[in-house]
Amino acid sequence: FSSVSFVGSVTSSATIVSVFDYKSSNAICFASLISFKHIFNASVFFEYNDKVISKRHFKNKIIFSSILILLSLAGIVSSFLSKTWLSLIYILPLLLALWLLPTQAQTLRLGAERMEELLPLLQGKRVALTVNQTSVVGPQKTHLLDTLLSLKVNVRKIFAPEHGFRGKADAGETIKNGKDVKSGLPILSLYGKNKKPTQEQLTDIDIVIFDIQDVGARFYTYISTMHYIMEACAENGKTLIITDRPNPCDYVDGPVREASKKSFVGMHAIPVLHGCTIAELAQMINGEGWLKGGLKCKLTIVPMEGWKHGQPYSLPIKPSPNLPNDQAIALYAS
Repeated sequence: FSSVSFVGSVTSSATIVSVFDYKSSNAICFASLISFKHIFNASVFFEYNDKVISKRHFKNKIIFSSILILLSLAGIVSSFLSKTWLSLIYILPLLLALWLLPTQAQTLRLGAERMEELLPLLQGKRVALTVNQTSVVGPQKTHLLDTLLSLKVNVRKIFAPEHGFRGKADAGETIKNGKDVKSGLPILSLYGKNKKPTQEQLTDIDIVIFDIQDVGARFYTYISTMHYIMEACAENGKTLIITDRPNPCDYVDGPVREASKKSFVGMHAIPVLHGCTIAELAQMINGEGWLKGGLKCKLTIVPMEGWKHGQPYSLPIKPSPNLPNDQAIALYAS
């Protein structure tokens, strides 16, 4: 804050001085730039809090950078016409604006969309999916189950987390076993009689795929389901593949869970907002020995492309009934 405030103050002061040197050409520039410091600080506030208001982050960054560039150029021209050395001062905010201006983002490819990485892992394997309504791929939002079946992958069953396979059940509502109408595959609930796959349920399976959109909060139960799947795979010698997705609340905040407070809505000693993607958290669970008895899950990650920490991400499908949009997701942890 100190450095950006300094730049803002210098630029504002330079503009005020230049007005007295060349009033006619600086009138509009002075009226705009007199509040430059406040505009700059407000922008930095948005930048600093972009994880909370990530939906506005990219737009705000472009708008502010564009305004800063225009005003800096106006100051340079104004000072040049008035034949003062003050034009050199305007180079600082101009360079800063160019640095802040976002570059063209790489196209995002979710882990589940990278079939060139995923399919070779599934050849000749019997597969179970842990998925819900968020497990879609491509611009047509085709469900991962339908995608894999169309590619002749031997999918045997579906494990469903809280809210069910279709994501329509209310928070805390018991999920029952069932059958997918479209594919005819059995749907086994992991939010009913058992929250961890049983040995019997994994007997005819070689690989489990976990592809569910998380929202980055410790008490969001999808990561608890992932923990139990990791544990079951470790106990039964099965491989778990996690197809990674961005974290829409991509920052760390809140207290760490106390050791005595472990529950299904607080499985791990992590902050309220953990700042990890689902795959990163799985690697942390493995690495920290948090599975029962210090077991290690045979874990394979299919990473995404075109997203990195610090970039905003707007979910195309609501992850649960009570999180219908970006604002609800951003405010959820509070």
